[in-house]
Amino acid sequence: MTLAIDLLHPSPAVEKQTHKLKRVVQSPNSFYMDVKCSGCQSITSLFSHADTVVACRKCSAVLSQPTGGLARLSEGVSFRKKAL
Repeated sequence: MTLAIDLLHPSPAVEKQTHKLKRVVQSPNSFYMDVKCSGCQSITSLFSHADTVVACRKCSAVLSQPTGGLARLSEGVSFRKKAL
């Protein structure tokens, strides 16, 4: 008897949807990112689930607002995930 799905080698889409503790290899949903300010073009490191308001160090513009989970980035701000 064969299963309809492969339990040892799930697809990346299925792994992304499962809970972080029920994945084949446990991994967190959070990450660090580099955020570029739209005003002065300076780069600031930011945690994806930041629970405080993060402002630019040079021009004091607000880069992100906290929410219940992921931090909401301000409009016009660009980001990229940091490689670990």
